[in-house]
Amino acid sequence: MVTEAHQHTVPTPEPARTFPEGFLWGSATASYQIEGAAAEDGRTPSIWDTYARTPGRVRNGDTGDTATDHYHRWREDVALMADLGIGAYRFSLAWPRIQPTGRGPAVQKGLDFYRRLVDELLAKNIQPVATLYHWDLPQELEDAGGWPERATAERFAEYAALAADALGDRVHTWTTLNEPWCSAFLGYGSGVHAPGRTDQVAALRAAHHLNLAHGLAVQAVRERTPADSRCSVTLNIHHVRPLTGSDADADAVRRIDALANRVFTGPMLRGAYPEDLLKDTAALTDWSFVDDDDLRQIHQPLNFLGVNYYTPTLVSQADGSGAHTSDGHGRSAHSPWPGAREVAFHQPPGATTAMGWAVDPSGLHDLLRRLACDFPGTPLVITENGAAFDDYADPSGNVNDPARIAYLHGHLAAVHQAIAEGADVRGYFLWSLLDNFEWAHGYSKRFGAVYVDYPTGARIPKASARWYSEVARTGVLPA
Repeated sequence: MVTEAHQHTVPTPEPARTFPEGFLWGSATASYQIEGAAAEDGRTPSIWDTYARTPGRVRNGDTGDTATDHYHRWREDVALMADLGIGAYRFSLAWPRIQPTGRGPAVQKGLDFYRRLVDELLAKNIQPVATLYHWDLPQELEDAGGWPERATAERFAEYAALAADALGDRVHTWTTLNEPWCSAFLGYGSGVHAPGRTDQVAALRAAHHLNLAHGLAVQAVRERTPADSRCSVTLNIHHVRPLTGSDADADAVRRIDALANRVFTGPMLRGAYPEDLLKDTAALTDWSFVDDDDLRQIHQPLNFLGVNYYTPTLVSQADGSGAHTSDGHGRSAHSPWPGAREVAFHQPPGATTAMGWAVDPSGLHDLLRRLACDFPGTPLVITENGAAFDDYADPSGNVNDPARIAYLHGHLAAVHQAIAEGADVRGYFLWSLLDNFEWAHGYSKRFGAVYVDYPTGARIPKASARWYSEVARTGVLPA
């Protein structure tokens, strides 16, 4: 006999959720994080090679010299994707592997690697999604001034043309930049990413020239690929929330939203920089590095907007000390937030991942709803979402990661809810396919669905990989 008390403890079953027909299920990686072969077949150093080899920059002195050795094990990795039923693979091209100095003709051995990779993906019915830039700027271009200089955007357009000429018959979905906010503000502002510079004006200049590089690259790709090719950009849109309901905290949200998000969505999707951003940073720069025709060049039609989301951002008015150590982007004596000394960052409540990032799927739901409202008619794709946990292989060789499964389930439920409420979300890419070099954290953080034993290079699909495989194959998020 079931007592009344027991009846009240039985939770209401959560229904399974079915995603729309044609929803794209994928996984993502980045060249410097997985390829290795740092000096093979003509590849020269990128800013991340230089940064990682600088003592004190990367945990344990780790580098991407070998990474997960994907350059030699790519066939095995594609077979893994096929076994998992992944429908699309988002990877990045290594600029210094294709064009070692950032200038001049392409190195055919570098292009041949990507040709082989893409051919293998197509043979396994996996859609290739190529990102032109995931942070590995050729060091020679940084030596000439890097992203704060207009010439770097012009060189990027030439590189995009080389890639499109070589792969445009095989790759039909292109992403120009991955997270230009990190490239500009962590690379040139706080210095916690390569090239490690700490100049707030240089960070703003870099943001503009990354915008320009995006627009010029879209034009170069469209000129060289079939009419049905698709162009996009991937932004780590910050979902910024106020600590309290005060007007001061609302203004803190506005400031960070301008620096984190609208500095890119404004020029790329609206053709203008936000007036409040220009006003907030007027004490630093008059933005005279923006030429008359730049905004027209930047504002190019896109087939979709790529959205990377991991955790929300919580802010309040500050005391002017420039506190920013809880923004989730690494500790530095220098702020990645130019003109925002009035803003303080706070750790959001709740459980955290191994990165110390709060687990909050509602932030993804709210972000998708906002983007659908702000940019109607622009399809959205989740190009990165995932979590790092302290994974290990047990004595039987299995890697069980229930916390990652819970994270993915919650965030996919949030995506499904946003779609049901009208957001035009077309796909989801799990970050990441493999454990890999996690930038300044080296190999200490594991984001992969597939565990990598670094001494041997062995790949072990985690429990989350099998779970995600079933979702990808069926299009159904289980109860």
